Amino acid sequence: MKLASLNQGRDGALVVVSRDLRRAVKVPGVAATLQAALDNWAVAKPKLEAVYQRLNDGLEEGAFAFDQAACHSPLPRAYHWADGSAYVNHVELVRKARGAEIPESFWHDPLMYQGGADCFIPPHSPIQMADEAWGIDLEAEIAVITDDVPMGASAAEAAGHIQLLMLVNDVSLRNLIPGELAKGFGFYQSKPSSSFSPVAITPDELGDTWRDGKVHRPLVSHINGALFGQPDAGVDMTFNFPTLVAHAAKTRPLGTGTIIGSGTVSNYDRSAGSSCLAEKRMLEIIESGEAKTPFLKFGDRVRIEMFDAAGHSLFGKIDQLVEPYNTH
Repeated sequence: MKLASLNQGRDGALVVVSRDLRRAVKVPGVAATLQAALDNWAVAKPKLEAVYQRLNDGLEEGAFAFDQAACHSPLPRAYHWADGSAYVNHVELVRKARGAEIPESFWHDPLMYQGGADCFIPPHSPIQMADEAWGIDLEAEIAVITDDVPMGASAAEAAGHIQLLMLVNDVSLRNLIPGELAKGFGFYQSKPSSSFSPVAITPDELGDTWRDGKVHRPLVSHINGALFGQPDAGVDMTFNFPTLVAHAAKTRPLGTGTIIGSGTVSNYDRSAGSSCLAEKRMLEIIESGEAKTPFLKFGDRVRIEMFDAAGHSLFGKIDQLVEPYNTH
């Protein structure tokens, strides 16, 4: 099943989207918003699945052409957004570039931070920043949405609480990160609003490419129309999604609508490219002693998408222009 939120009101208007992303239909009789549907998921899900089947069969009345640009993120705001760093290969690379060894604990204890969830950027709206000097970067990732997860849930238990998947652009301000981390209190200003794919999908839509709690498909990023990276999200994921959800729930319950991100998708096979500019810059430092690729500039365009084996878009695309933010 595929779901989206039209950019109407603060929490969007829930629509069911056809598998080919061509048609959609509002479902006010089931739930007005995605959060409302998740809050009553046991009842809402089978009703939404019935609409989805009729929509795919061309039998659903009231269907209209689906416009990705008319969407907000599936959850325009969320009660909880936490991002992991499941690709330890990526962390190892960043530390190697500055001559630091990776702590052994990183291989069995996930890194995670809690991000701002009150104001996500719609997937086709601009990334607005006040200063290019902040080091604007994309981070192409995958995220899951959970229902209620009890505190202390095991990874096996957490797997049953994953209800939907999305793509993420976890926008990062690389030149602000060192100063914040030096304070010893984590990210804040260096992690502005994130963006999510227009469409959220249930895991069954991925078929056998959803296995072991991972998505085994390339995550494709373009910058200014040029292919930037297409690493396979399932190959080098040290911590799968159930493990990340269980980590987040170790000392607190997670409320329905919690979003947990994978962190930057990265492969040891560098021929697949990267999912963020920081990684490419680190590879350049290791190779030549200096970073040559600049961070994003005003006027740059970022596109993030994932395709099935037949070349069909699974989540729709994140397609964003970087623009200056007028503070006045």
